[in-house]
Amino acid sequence: MLKVGVIGFGYWGPNIVRNFNALKDSEVTRVCDLNQASITRIHECYRHITTTSDYRDITGSPDIDIVAVVTPVFTHYEIARAALLNGKHVFVEKPFTSTVAEAIDLIEIADKKGLKIMVDHTLLFTGSVRKIKELIDNKELGNIYYYDSTRINLGLFQHDVNVIWDLAPHDLSIMDYIIEDRPIAITANGVDHFKRGLEDVAYITIYFENNIIAHFNMNWLSPVKMRTTVIGGDKKMLIWNDLAADEKIKIYDRGVNIESKEGVYKLLVDYRSGDIWTPKIDMTEALKLEAEYMIDCIYNNITPINDGNAGLSVIRILEASLLSIKNNGKMVNL
Repeated sequence: MLKVGVIGFGYWGPNIVRNFNALKDSEVTRVCDLNQASITRIHECYRHITTTSDYRDITGSPDIDIVAVVTPVFTHYEIARAALLNGKHVFVEKPFTSTVAEAIDLIEIADKKGLKIMVDHTLLFTGSVRKIKELIDNKELGNIYYYDSTRINLGLFQHDVNVIWDLAPHDLSIMDYIIEDRPIAITANGVDHFKRGLEDVAYITIYFENNIIAHFNMNWLSPVKMRTTVIGGDKKMLIWNDLAADEKIKIYDRGVNIESKEGVYKLLVDYRSGDIWTPKIDMTEALKLEAEYMIDCIYNNITPINDGNAGLSVIRILEASLLSIKNNGKMVNL
């Protein structure tokens, strides 16, 4: 059985502890947190778990196999690096690191030591994303034209990262997972309305080699909460509403048919409007599947779909977005 140490027991940490502790092949044995109220809560819920306020008690422990880093992003590199150097597999909350250089260093250490890195891109394990991946791999939508994402809500301001670093990693990780083509350039624009030095409304546009274009809308100032993705292909189009209680995904057999150059002149009238259908979605908790998957990857030496390189791909775009915003939306090559 693999022993897990969790560093950080704030908002997301309790879910990490619950899921790894529930598996037959893993057990959470130690948790670190600086907040005494969190320590008290751990003791109330898990009497077998020992606690500490020093993360080095976990990263350096010979009794720990996996270190889960569930702390602010600016601490990820230091903690994950210490864990890897001490021979631990690491599970790191998104975003992976604060910089591309940090991500590359962690990947190189893990490779040299034969260790696994898994970045907590939980949405990849939802029934919705797994179904979207299946549909795209099976060419149900045909060749992809565009990927359009909206992730907005009111409030939930972060004190250490802007709205892009807070909200975009979810959708960037999904895009990276389901679209095989690699992005080549990015533009980004954002506004800091409250002069905190952190953008609260932002937009990213990503360009691919094969004329695929992706657009991301992130907003902390929206009067409503929305989690919507639209993916268009030359055969069909898909809308995913993650907040819908049921029918989260709808497939539209709609599009335009252009069979020759002359057909361009008939674009407004020569369109296809077919059926709309909703696939069945597996509702198993995503984090449970992700935790099981990590244990399987370790035991069977499998490279995770959300490994360090997947985390690095997201960080490259996040870092490029800051550069683009700083230069008034200038295009940045990836």
